[in-house]
Amino acid sequence: MQIGKVNRVRLGLFPTPLQELAALSRGLGIRLFVKRDDLSGLGLGGNKLRKLEYAMAEAKEKGATAIITAAAANRLGLKPRLVLVGKKPETATGNLLVDRILGVEEIHYVDYVKGDT
Repeated sequence: MQIGKVNRVRLGLFPTPLQELAALSRGLGIRLFVKRDDLSGLGLGGNKLRKLEYAMAEAKEKGATAIITAAAANRLGLKPRLVLVGKKPETATGNLLVDRILGVEEIHYVDYVKGDT
């Protein structure tokens, strides 16, 4: 398979900008920039989102109707489902609240067994 022929769905707002860190640059005596992948538009860092653009294209090609990755699945009209290690908390906080906003309706909790991958 050739890299140029791998299918991809556009999920992120790429390319993301470079931003100069002016104060730190002055302090270090160099020009220092940061890649603003937090502005990719999906609440994920750039590396994960870039990878998902290819994984989600493959899932759609294979006729997937559900996938275990919330933000990208939601954007493509798939039903996001989560498999989380640990016990279900009594009250949803933090990431679980974000998951609900992203359309997650089904969460499965599993016990972690050492050596599992």
